[in-house]
Amino acid sequence: MTDTPLPDSALRGAVDLAALARAREAEKARTERAASGAPMATVVTEENLQSLAEQSMSVPIVIVFTSAAAPASETLAADVERLASEMGGFMPARCDVDAERGIAQAFQIQAVPAAMALIGARPAPLFQGSASEEQLREVLGQVMEVAAQAGLGGQAAPAPAAEGQAPTPEEPLPPLHQEAYDAIERGDMATAVAAYEKALQENPKDADARAGRAQVLLIQRTQGSDPQQVRAVAASAPDDVAAQIAVADIDVLGGQIEDAFARLLDVGSRVYGKERDAVRARLVELFDVVGPQDPRVAQARRSLAALLN
Repeated sequence: MTDTPLPDSALRGAVDLAALARAREAEKARTERAASGAPMATVVTEENLQSLAEQSMSVPIVIVFTSAAAPASETLAADVERLASEMGGFMPARCDVDAERGIAQAFQIQAVPAAMALIGARPAPLFQGSASEEQLREVLGQVMEVAAQAGLGGQAAPAPAAEGQAPTPEEPLPPLHQEAYDAIERGDMATAVAAYEKALQENPKDADARAGRAQVLLIQRTQGSDPQQVRAVAASAPDDVAAQIAVADIDVLGGQIEDAFARLLDVGSRVYGKERDAVRARLVELFDVVGPQDPRVAQARRSLAALLN
């Protein structure tokens, strides 16, 4: 298994003509694949990343990170596209790290090829380096199983039943969870939130409803926002709690979990009263988005408890 480290950029913000040329070649190749009927992958950019996170609330998305400097990454992306058509249950995507260095940094991609999944707006690293078809099938199957457990539409195909044995029917979602899922699919986030809140009223210990509500609220808060502008406002006002919270939302949506938690804990250490309460409330909500099993959540919870004592 081999991989190629990401190159450093000495001219950040400069126009990279080589990258533009590679992008044109990639687009040409994609057009040829589309004409031949081959499966297509969505190209991930800063402009459509938020939209993809929203789509991942309905179906898991598998992103392959590629670079012109790593031919094996193109092979991996093509294999994932082909298996998406064959296996179904997930949406293939690719991200050119040469053209989208910000995304690569956000997801902490250190080398290519690399693959990660978006499941319910949560990033899940899959592997780094090349992979055999057998390994790919196993990993992709696991992605769809996790998605199915989370109540998303994408899921692994059921194992064939033994001869003469009826297949086990899929267990239906609880009614309010199904209502929320249907609302998410049609883009009605307000109805989804209301369904999850009703589920929590009926059962305050419903962890899936709590996580779903937090994820949908995160998407609602960040819809239509300009990440660069949000970051610029926060940079100019480091003690503005609302501005720092807005950046933390964007960071979590983009997979920069540690940065989001560190930012909120930092500003929380410098403010008091209602402002500190607002920081605490948002951190707790983002803990629900990331998931209580994540070690980064456990560490941030400890830091938050120390801050409040």
